[in-house]
Amino acid sequence: MQNLLYTIAIVLVILWFLGFLVYNVGSIIHILLLIAVLAILLRIIKGKEV
Repeated sequence: MQNLLYTIAIVLVILWFLGFLVYNVGSIIHILLLIAVLAILLRIIKGKEV
């Protein structure tokens, strides 16, 4: 489960970066980045239980 959370966060950050450089779609890309950062913070706060 913990690797899944990191995988989702990494995918979201990559999508945000590609969207920021290539498409500049707007707020949707920044929402993806926010979700990725929140997932990483949840992992750090909760430790290995996530």
